[in-house]
Amino acid sequence: MPTKLSRRNFVKLCAGGAAAISLSGYLAPFMKEAVAAGAPPVIWIQGGSCSGCSVSILNSVHPDIEKVLLEVISLRYHQTVMAASGDLATDVIFKTAEENPGGFVLVVEGAIPVAADGKYCLIGKRNGEDLTFLDAVKEVGSQAMAILSVGTCSSFGGIPATPPNPTDCKPVSDIVKNVPIINIPGCPPHPDWIVGTIAHILLYGMPEVDTFGRPTMFFDGIIHDNCQRRQYFDNAIFAKKFGDPGCLLELGCKGPIAHCDTTYRLWNNGVNTCIKAGGPCIACTEPEFPGWPIFERIPEMPIAPGITATVDQIGGVLGAAAVVGIAGHLAGNVLTGRIGPKKNHDEKEGDD
Repeated sequence: MPTKLSRRNFVKLCAGGAAAISLSGYLAPFMKEAVAAGAPPVIWIQGGSCSGCSVSILNSVHPDIEKVLLEVISLRYHQTVMAASGDLATDVIFKTAEENPGGFVLVVEGAIPVAADGKYCLIGKRNGEDLTFLDAVKEVGSQAMAILSVGTCSSFGGIPATPPNPTDCKPVSDIVKNVPIINIPGCPPHPDWIVGTIAHILLYGMPEVDTFGRPTMFFDGIIHDNCQRRQYFDNAIFAKKFGDPGCLLELGCKGPIAHCDTTYRLWNNGVNTCIKAGGPCIACTEPEFPGWPIFERIPEMPIAPGITATVDQIGGVLGAAAVVGIAGHLAGNVLTGRIGPKKNHDEKEGDD
């Protein structure tokens, strides 16, 4: 499909060039051209979620969300924003899939309850029978050209799948096989990640993804690399309580293990991020989220598949390898006693 924007420039744009502007607004004319040329329609269905991912994309303001949904990504179904309801609305899902076999993109928001044959999550009626989210994802997903798991719940299970998980919630990848699945995690994900990934599919096909199925153009780096408080870390200044100046590592910041670009992409129309607002990163884009204490210091840091180390051990385990991007910095701080057991011991001696 002809386009004036090369894939190389598109990826560079998504990886930072449009962080200070609206990615949706910049891409709108290219995507509108793609839609006019017969680009795949998009079906967006929701299940075990809080609708936060939908709210996130609804915050797109340049252009306004109506233009994004109707002209930029050719959205055919979204139960939160569409005017139709009942069978009239539900029929759109299956009619779109039937008319475009292997030629549409399915967006799935929310984890999928599979206990009790999926009856914990009903999204409508079909032929007079209850339509479960589980059945919709299975049937429609198996016919899609690609599935976008939007949000951590659909990507990895998220909050609904956290123990004890009474409804046995699963991520999309556990339900649908043999169809390309792209994970766009986040609680919620940034609007640019959603629109940018859809744009890549419409203009160039499937994007490059990492080990966890996340588009590398948005999830290649870690929060710590471009943290607004990085200078505090480099100078071993650590906040002891919320509101203090300093690195938030001791208050539970998961920036060293969180992959995404929100430190410079910013939220709410380019206004803020969690860390900039004074809160630690909770690593909501990671598969393990939220299976760790949110506001407690990281007890362990994954450094390789099946291998973990405590923050205090990271220097001895990793040395200068910098496997997670901050190993060298942590090693120096631990070895010199600026953080970790030696620091705590020295502080106690000082108190005596």
